[in-house]
Amino acid sequence: MGELQKHSGGCHCGKVRYDVQLDLSAPVISCNCSMCGRAGTLLSFVPATQFQLKSGEEMLTSYRFNRQKIEHLHCKACGIKSFARGTSPDGSPTVAINTRCLDDVDVQKLNVKQFDGRSR
Repeated sequence: MGELQKHSGGCHCGKVRYDVQLDLSAPVISCNCSMCGRAGTLLSFVPATQFQLKSGEEMLTSYRFNRQKIEHLHCKACGIKSFARGTSPDGSPTVAINTRCLDDVDVQKLNVKQFDGRSR
């Protein structure tokens, strides 16, 4: 494993902005569930303590589906889901980062792992 590095990201219009500490040498998840498959998200999960929303809380709208465990957050202005909130299997707060929404990341260089969310 690599080391945690600070990355900044956000939505398309820039109203939602955040900083996150994560290790992008670790695999990111390409899920084929009904939402991720359509949106093309590439996810990295981090403890909530490694995430800081800098601006745009008031611009977020929430959507839950299936098991209702993940709070999918979309920018009200541009519609982009740059992150989501949930809980890890041990019950601790976690954030799912859409690595496609990070400012300084070339997604072609990420180690992508497939996840069959459609079957869950």
